[in-house]
Amino acid sequence: MNAIINIYRLAYSGLTRDSWLLSLVMLINRCGTMVVPFLSIYCIRELHFSVGQAGILLGIFGIGAIIGSFIGGKLTDWLGFYDVQVGSMLIGGALFVMVSFLRSFEVMAAGILVLSICNEAVRPANTAAVAAYSAPEATTRAFSLNRLAINLGWSVGGGLGGLLASIDYHLIFWVDGITNIFAALMLLRLMPRRVQAGKKEHQPENTQEASPYRDGVFLIFMLFMLCYASCFVQFMVIQPVFYKLQWGFNEKFIGFLLALNGLIIVFIEMVLVQRLENRRHPLLYAVAGILLSALAFLCVNVLPPGKSNALVVVVLITFGEILAIPFITTFWVARTTVRNRGSYAGIFAMGWAAAQIIGPAAGGLVVERAGFPLLWWILFGLCLFTALAYYLLYHLRFRHWRAAAAAPDGQ
Repeated sequence: MNAIINIYRLAYSGLTRDSWLLSLVMLINRCGTMVVPFLSIYCIRELHFSVGQAGILLGIFGIGAIIGSFIGGKLTDWLGFYDVQVGSMLIGGALFVMVSFLRSFEVMAAGILVLSICNEAVRPANTAAVAAYSAPEATTRAFSLNRLAINLGWSVGGGLGGLLASIDYHLIFWVDGITNIFAALMLLRLMPRRVQAGKKEHQPENTQEASPYRDGVFLIFMLFMLCYASCFVQFMVIQPVFYKLQWGFNEKFIGFLLALNGLIIVFIEMVLVQRLENRRHPLLYAVAGILLSALAFLCVNVLPPGKSNALVVVVLITFGEILAIPFITTFWVARTTVRNRGSYAGIFAMGWAAAQIIGPAAGGLVVERAGFPLLWWILFGLCLFTALAYYLLYHLRFRHWRAAAAAPDGQ
């Protein structure tokens, strides 16, 4: 027992007080995340919109997320991550409450767009804040801690949202809004705005401390990140439908599979990242994680239907996520400085937002036209292609990276 306790103590040691406080703020913020998961049902049942109209509103939310990520990144470089986080959460919280009073489709569409832009602007600012508050040797773990807090918040928000929606759908808007505002007030109270002395930052090569649009390596990296992210979101969106329609699982077991993903992340990610951090170049861990994802999609096609096989798939996709996502983040953050990190973070957040639109739309189209098996083969091949692309990028640009003497970016 002591050995296990010591493993977890080491995994969480070395994180700054500000990293913990920032994760606490994000946990509170995401505990209120319940409008988006129930938005389509609310629009159909309460506002009597058609299924098509509900889909359009979700698409508008995704478009707003892309715009908000871009604007949030620019504002982070201009105003600083602190003010953008506080402002986004305060304004977003008020807008959640206001949207609950909207009734017509056109007005709701406009409200959802503005809400999404304001609410999603917090993402690049939060990413820049995590990088600024972390200790240089624990940057990847700081991002993992923040991701853990967000995942826990999503789990709580989803469960609480279902309970509140069963009572009154308007409650989810109020609770989502109030938790946003409360998180902003917690940030103001726990981490008062101050001039950050900041850690000494190494100037990455070839970034010229200007626009990420002139960083060719980053742009190539983002192109393939979009490929991986578009595959990964299928796990949350299309795969549950597959389990229901093709493998005959009930909603309770499907929910258990999704919850298992979160539980593995909570108990394993920090320990694993602590063991791996700074020992190999981040791109190599990303390659390993994406290959595990490819194997998971292959298993869906070749393994017979069964609960044990579904568990194997979840374990593979989750460990793939644990290896890929934190180290993907570490890679691009290491190419930035405090003066251009917001712009990089904005583009990165835009990539994930775009994947959340492209992935489900493309996946649904493939399933509708050709069935689930072809989709899994496509995702398997796309993950292999992405892993190969990242390995070639590492081999061509970073193969002389050495952990012992590496600067924060290893470049």
